[in-house]
Amino acid sequence: MTAVDAFDGALVSGLLRPAPAQAAGLTELAHAVAGTPLAARTAEAAEKAAEGVASEDHFLALAAARTALLGSVHDALLTRVAETTGRPRGEETVPPPAGQDMPNLLAAARSWLSDVARAGWQGIDHEVVSGAAQVVSTMLPDPSLRRLATLLDGFAAELAASCPGASLERVPARRWADLWSRAMLLTVPGAADVPATGTATGRLLPLGVDVQEHATAVQAQVHAVFEPADGTASRLVRAGVSVPKPDTVVGAGLWQLLRPHMSLLAAVGEGRSMDLDGMPVTAEGDLIWSDEHARPGEPADPLATARVALPAATDATTAPLDRHPARIAVPVFLEGYAARKDDGALTFTVAGHPLAVDTDRIPTAGPLTPEAVAASGTCVGLLRWDAGAFRLQPLAVETTVRKKSAVLHAGGWAGGTTDKAGVKAEKAATDAVAALRERAGRLLRK
Repeated sequence: MTAVDAFDGALVSGLLRPAPAQAAGLTELAHAVAGTPLAARTAEAAEKAAEGVASEDHFLALAAARTALLGSVHDALLTRVAETTGRPRGEETVPPPAGQDMPNLLAAARSWLSDVARAGWQGIDHEVVSGAAQVVSTMLPDPSLRRLATLLDGFAAELAASCPGASLERVPARRWADLWSRAMLLTVPGAADVPATGTATGRLLPLGVDVQEHATAVQAQVHAVFEPADGTASRLVRAGVSVPKPDTVVGAGLWQLLRPHMSLLAAVGEGRSMDLDGMPVTAEGDLIWSDEHARPGEPADPLATARVALPAATDATTAPLDRHPARIAVPVFLEGYAARKDDGALTFTVAGHPLAVDTDRIPTAGPLTPEAVAASGTCVGLLRWDAGAFRLQPLAVETTVRKKSAVLHAGGWAGGTTDKAGVKAEKAATDAVAALRERAGRLLRK
């Protein structure tokens, strides 16, 4: 991570005329991969970049070296997680890239990214950033290039909002270097290929829902244990749905936008399993959800699933380009812990070791609250790596409500609710969406 930070620091001022400190950062990156197949290309790229004469291929090599280092951190952390949970790891399957059409567009994208690296984050201006517009608009109509086009579009928008770079008081060096290096590697033909898919037939046992909300979009990702009908080993899978949203729809109202696109959400809210028949699934365990391949199953409590089925489930593999510490989200089951609050920060003591609880990730779209988590004795959550330490994102807990034991989970309102706060939020969302649809229809008619 020190080597990654050194390279990220070099990108802050740009690589058009690198200072000695920037050259040292490039050298540190090259030394970090000296024992790998990337050694020769990275050493050459670092030397050329330090002289201010790096080509696009040199920038690509530097991006690859940085991505490889973060991938090694990702793998080392997951090894520690596997040793702690005792669960089996999935076997890696890396199909060879099939290649991509439109090499000229990929080259144009790489050229823009190289210009950005030469300017550096403090040297960006609207002229530099605007160079992405033509590339993005030409890429977007092609589905095979949409992944890279979307990344470039969002990256350029962030940079444009921060122009001029010279006036920035704080530079998000890690984030922008992440986006830059990922986009650079996606310009390699075949890197953005859609992963190979198989089919899944069997029983799906939900563990919990991770809700990620932005002003104009929301995503719900269900983590679950899949038990194949053929009796082979169970494994961890994910199923996600993302939709655009108006910024006036928040809280429990989000489910109105998500629910029509995935019947699994209703099953989660009702505490049921799902029976799958030929559901498409990637090698990394991502279900390509289609309601026609699923039907509601028997009742299934997420904590019972975590206690009984999770320990034997094989962990999902990670695609090479997705290996990054920020992508770690491993389902775990905890019980018998002690919870304490220090200055508002919640910590679980598990087997004598402290584990920070990330209550900021608990969505307002469900009955789960930080107070319920603090009063719980059993929890299923996602183990994440954030700012150099493991943190737990609660998905469901068993706690006491009005002197009775109760299970609360983040997706508890996914299928609907009778809770007063949830009903009120759903009604507000209904009114907001209806008004927006009426206005949109009026505009279209005009």
